[in-house]
Amino acid sequence: MTNDFTPAIAELGHVGIRCFDIARQLEFYTGTLGLTVTDHDEKLGVWFLSARPDTEHHEVLLAAGRTAAADAQLIQQVSFRCASLESVIGFFRRFRDQGVRLDMVVSHGNAVGVYFYDPEGNRCEVYWQTGFEARQPFIEHIDLDTDLDQLLERIRASVDRYGSTGFTEPSYVEWTTNHNVKAINTGESA
Repeated sequence: MTNDFTPAIAELGHVGIRCFDIARQLEFYTGTLGLTVTDHDEKLGVWFLSARPDTEHHEVLLAAGRTAAADAQLIQQVSFRCASLESVIGFFRRFRDQGVRLDMVVSHGNAVGVYFYDPEGNRCEVYWQTGFEARQPFIEHIDLDTDLDQLLERIRASVDRYGSTGFTEPSYVEWTTNHNVKAINTGESA
């Protein structure tokens, strides 16, 4: 290696989450999200999970020993990419059927995302990349019960209109502003 070598990150490998109830979290991440357990050590209280066990040993590590308060906001989000919009819609319906707490269902112009909370309140997202270019932030509420062709046409039209400037729903601006002000005033992490 030469002195002028610049290191570069290839990709995010995995995220580790400390848990209060490892069994409940494990059931959610395997049963609801469909991740595969690739390894575990009950004595150490760690479980390794992957969506692609043949190519990535683990993308999520669940570990016992969470000590932060249940309402502490430690993770802004953990996002899982899906190969198709149909998968995102399938997860949306599964979450709705299973009573998973949803945060928002949106188009980012360049992606469609369903934001939800795991059983311990960690914010997560399943998303699909649309292939459109859109300046971020771009947050537009969408209805995943809409006919697929109509939904894609609405997203395309919105990207045509706002893609170069970005777009944020007024309700999201209000939500994030209030959320961040609360964090600043109380000293909590946003």
